Amino acid sequence: MPFGRWTLLLDNATLAAAEISPAMSEPTIKAVLLGLIISEGMLIPGNIPNIIAAGKLKIPSLEYAKFAFPVGLIAMVAYFIVILITG
Repeated sequence: MPFGRWTLLLDNATLAAAEISPAMSEPTIKAVLLGLIISEGMLIPGNIPNIIAAGKLKIPSLEYAKFAFPVGLIAMVAYFIVILITG
């Protein structure tokens, strides 16, 4: 596995470990994990498939972010609302 994948995996594991505690409720833990998953897809360096696709399609980082960031924010808000409603 290339170094970049290990770095990405460790970064997400570190964030999850720093954010999640036994005192949190299950909906809160779900919200934190969904936030990590969605936010990593909002920019090209967020995950390996984004890096590969952007490289093959020659998509500049700023162009990707102009589309993916608003879509990611909308998705994150929608998922959080669903989690709050369904508990």
